[in-house]
Amino acid sequence: MRRLAPVLALGALLLTALPAHAAEAPAHRESYGTKAPYAPRQSPRAYQRPPAGFAPVFTENVSRHGSRAASDGADAELVLALWDRAEAEGQLTGKGEEFGPVVRGLRAAMTKTGYGSLSGRGRQEMADTAVRLERRLPDLFRRIADDGEKIDVVSSGQGRAVASGTAFTGALAEAEPALKPLIGPVRTDKDLLYFHKAAGGAAYRDYIENDQRLKDTLGGITGRPRTREAAHGILRKILKEPFVARVDDQVAAARAVYELYAIAPAMSEESPDGEGWGMERFVSRSDAAWFGYLSDAEDFYEKGPGFAGSDITYKMADVLLDDFFRQVEAKRAGTSDLGAELRFSHAEEIIPLAALMGLPGSTEPAEPGEAYTYADNPWRGADVSPLGANIQWDVFAKGGRYLVRMLYNEKETPFKAGCRPVAEGSAFYDLDELERCFGRG
Repeated sequence: MRRLAPVLALGALLLTALPAHAAEAPAHRESYGTKAPYAPRQSPRAYQRPPAGFAPVFTENVSRHGSRAASDGADAELVLALWDRAEAEGQLTGKGEEFGPVVRGLRAAMTKTGYGSLSGRGRQEMADTAVRLERRLPDLFRRIADDGEKIDVVSSGQGRAVASGTAFTGALAEAEPALKPLIGPVRTDKDLLYFHKAAGGAAYRDYIENDQRLKDTLGGITGRPRTREAAHGILRKILKEPFVARVDDQVAAARAVYELYAIAPAMSEESPDGEGWGMERFVSRSDAAWFGYLSDAEDFYEKGPGFAGSDITYKMADVLLDDFFRQVEAKRAGTSDLGAELRFSHAEEIIPLAALMGLPGSTEPAEPGEAYTYADNPWRGADVSPLGANIQWDVFAKGGRYLVRMLYNEKETPFKAGCRPVAEGSAFYDLDELERCFGRG
């Protein structure tokens, strides 16, 4: 999340406050926004069978990297500077006395892991997803091994994406050892999988930096009285009231606490007991939910459906959707020697692609002047792009006919409105129909 104020002056007692949502109960998942840990969305026993005579011939995906440490240590530093001052003045609540040591432990774990790097949970998420992939398509992977087809692995080049690809393919090879010599090293394609920072994202970056409507909209959302109330609630759980009253920027302080709360589940394996950090002790569910909404609002306008009548946030994902089609079309044409194409990327790519493709939850932009809210829009960061989120196309063939099934976070998902499946309620679509529906050729 973008900070409301740059770095707060550490000397003026204005710094930040407390932890937050370490509770990992699914009912509270939305409060984490796009930092929600990954879980598959469908039982493996519930997948449809392909139509009679069709066999799997190819699979491809794009996956967000798995759970990771925070990008940097700024939030922990800010919170601990405030906590140390309050402790020295005897201004900690009972919960507040527990808070500092927990944050210090979390900070130490993230420092050891490496800021922005894949955590133990992240590696496990990737490995588990790979094993489920192999179990869903055992015939495909046996055929890949028998025919000596290649498995191409490509990433954004960022460390956590590379590590995710390595963890994923390592588990895939362990599940089917004959695949090991066929899996290529993780190669980098920034234009494809880091497009928001590549040449194709120039107009998008200008929007993020200079669009006044974006600034006004996000400022209006954050400036609501509920933000100040939630910030005060977060701080008051840890700090005594006289001290809270002297915190210069309570919203910035509480936001730092929320960010630690949101990242804590991603670091659960690095906690002392391996079960989690218990950050939910320090932030109420309602206050966490509000800051989760603020995080979602920012991602909605900066990466997702955004403003009605504008595609600036997701048009650049065209390069990735085009690659999905190109891989399947090459398979049909007999010009590809690949059995699988595995891609590892970031929320900045998954969220725009979901909007471009019209995936569930990403179909409704906000009208200018009518701010995005949970009440009138289904978009949720925890659903659209949790850590480890993935979009997968499985390809089945019979003679010269090719069918495609899409999984979104491992749930069979229909293609956008206007695309017709092979039968009502079917998860399978003729490739020719998808080309028509998406305007290819």
